[in-house]
Amino acid sequence: MSEILPIIYRDEYLVAINKPSGLLVHRSEIDRHETRFAMQLLRDQIGQMVYPVHRLDKPTSGVLVFALSSEIARQLGDIFACHALTKTYVALVRGFAPEHGIIDHPLVEEQDKYTDKKARANKPAQEAITEFKTLAQIEFPFSIDKYPCTRYSLVQCTPQTGRKHQIRRHMKHISHPIIGDAKHGKGNHNRFFQEKFACDGLMLAATEMQLIHPVKNEALILTAPLATKFTHIIHQFNWGDALPSSWITAQDY
Repeated sequence: MSEILPIIYRDEYLVAINKPSGLLVHRSEIDRHETRFAMQLLRDQIGQMVYPVHRLDKPTSGVLVFALSSEIARQLGDIFACHALTKTYVALVRGFAPEHGIIDHPLVEEQDKYTDKKARANKPAQEAITEFKTLAQIEFPFSIDKYPCTRYSLVQCTPQTGRKHQIRRHMKHISHPIIGDAKHGKGNHNRFFQEKFACDGLMLAATEMQLIHPVKNEALILTAPLATKFTHIIHQFNWGDALPSSWITAQDY
């Protein structure tokens, strides 16, 4: 039996799912061994063609939107291209992050040797802006780095631009890398969460997206609850009141 993807919204024009962590949006040379893709799984599940309109990193879970026709894909693509929408992410990061802030740090495009073979090298850094606020913090009496205690923060991020790995790279830039980020994070903290809390994988989720429906011209709010492993951490750290209840996995809340 094929994997069933959780559908959070569907009408005759578009469909949105809560993408699990570890699932590619579509076939890619980056992971040539992969056989599971959100696009194909959803197509088989609903029995019709779907058209991707934006990306979500393989290790990132959360709101993923598909159009149900090429025309709607074009309209949604325009919305995403001009950033006429609001995307909200939740991340668990190392350290006590500032109460709030705006990271305005241009990023050089990260190119993959397989999928970006024809991309121009040495392109200038592109504007990249991420707004964030800290929702909760915790401290443990364990020495992982050079300090006697180790600290972590639950952070809400709202990217104003859409650069590749933007949130992951921006949080690293301000010295608060995301837990579970194998490329931009800290291995010793990632291992701590694996050993202490049986928690592996990237602790970053796209929890909400707000946009104007391309056909109905109505406000559309798409909400994707955190994955079970993320919800478990929220409860273990007593952070349940820091998030809207709709962002926490229903069966664990």
